[in-house]
Amino acid sequence: MSVAVQRRLAVRPQANDFGAEITGVDFSQPVRPEVIDQLRQLWLRYQVVYFADQSLSHTQLEQFTRYFGEFGNNPYVKAVNGHQHILEIRREAKETVAPFGTSWHSDWSFQAKPPSATILHAKVVPPYGGDTLFADGIRAYETLPGTLRDDLEGLTAMHSARRTYSYEGFERSGGAQRSMSITPHDNAWQTQEHPVIRTHPESGRRALWVNPVYTLSIKGLSEGESERLLKTLYGHALQGRFVYRHRWRPHLLTMWDNRTVLHCAQGGYDGHQRIMHRTTV
Repeated sequence: MSVAVQRRLAVRPQANDFGAEITGVDFSQPVRPEVIDQLRQLWLRYQVVYFADQSLSHTQLEQFTRYFGEFGNNPYVKAVNGHQHILEIRREAKETVAPFGTSWHSDWSFQAKPPSATILHAKVVPPYGGDTLFADGIRAYETLPGTLRDDLEGLTAMHSARRTYSYEGFERSGGAQRSMSITPHDNAWQTQEHPVIRTHPESGRRALWVNPVYTLSIKGLSEGESERLLKTLYGHALQGRFVYRHRWRPHLLTMWDNRTVLHCAQGGYDGHQRIMHRTTV
């Protein structure tokens, strides 16, 4: 059932209020500040929001991004010519290496200030496959066993880009075989510390915030203890009851809260091209 928000907007939530389709707004035209305020509150509530039939130019996608804040810093992937804040997530029909982003992660969690939002605009969508899975870190936190939740208080995790964007990680993951322009670098070996349990700066809600791609270890634990704890946390956070499967169609515009959500791209469309344009806030 759609929920009326104001005259122009309507919302159709997914199960458990995780993910929602919003209709009644056209981002190819300027959007009033009060509508942006409504959209921001819906994004904070549902964490993943999407808008159908948004045929946007690069400039219009940039304008949509700026409604929600300043552009994020996107390292290691070459931007679209003339638009330094737009990345093209491209996979050609002839590629055989696994699609970009197929392991669970939170975008750029190796940064000191990771993005608050990731925005993805579908340009070319294969006839089947290529979905994106999203996992709800808030419900994952809320359903942790009480003793485990207590044990996690005050713990921090070490994050790094080394597994994907160091020269070794780039080669190991088949990066050289991709049509995307990825630029590995030695600084991918740097580490960044973040809390295991993150408190959302706007909503105050708490979320489990570790991921298999960029989280290396739990600070202060032995290697074995850290591996066992992370395995337990991933096993809990990635249960099907916390996951929403997002199916793409051309011109679908999607934004998710990178502070509470994990995601991973799905394959299953070999022989077909897939192109997305991405920005971060």
